[in-house]
Amino acid sequence: MKQTMQEMDRENTVMPASSDYTKRLNRLTKGMTSVGKVKLNFKVYKSNEANAFASPDGSVRVYTKLMDIMSDNELLGVIGHELGHIAHSDSKRAFQEALIASAVRDGLMTSDGTIGAIARSTLGDIGETLVNAKFSRKQEAAADDYGYDFLKKHGKNPWAMAMAFEKLKAMENDKSGKYMRYAKELLSSHPDLDNRIKTMSERARKDRYTRPKS
Repeated sequence: MKQTMQEMDRENTVMPASSDYTKRLNRLTKGMTSVGKVKLNFKVYKSNEANAFASPDGSVRVYTKLMDIMSDNELLGVIGHELGHIAHSDSKRAFQEALIASAVRDGLMTSDGTIGAIARSTLGDIGETLVNAKFSRKQEAAADDYGYDFLKKHGKNPWAMAMAFEKLKAMENDKSGKYMRYAKELLSSHPDLDNRIKTMSERARKDRYTRPKS
């Protein structure tokens, strides 16, 4: 996974520390250092695609277009959810499946079942598979719950979860094409938005959190 993320970072334009995007992401995620024993590291990719993903090694990547579209709270909701996939090993299993499939396809699987050296191009392909991984409704709901608790633990308003899904819903329903052209993959990987908005909103109300204005 470390090799894959190194290749992903080489293939994409990583915004520098001096960038307003990076400064904003660092501000939002200050104090978010780990998920269990997995240490987190955050970077911003310059891209016209509205997306974000978290890998099993703790690498979290957020795309500039998503940051353009979303408010701070909405971004936190997306990040919290993605961290849930690390916590529950969803991303790890998705990576393992992509790695094994690639090894079999490219003849990299040795007789004892181990995987040989992998080309940089293959690592990039595996990384893209991870970025666009689809999870079950059960996995998505569990990641939502983890994200809610994670944000709450780190002093953030967990209304962010519902707000993130509300923005995704608005993007999904947009008729002008303003959002859809940027967020096809992000929207396709987050099913059942209505129920998820309802569940996260009810949790926040029950916990007596005041909904932020944006």
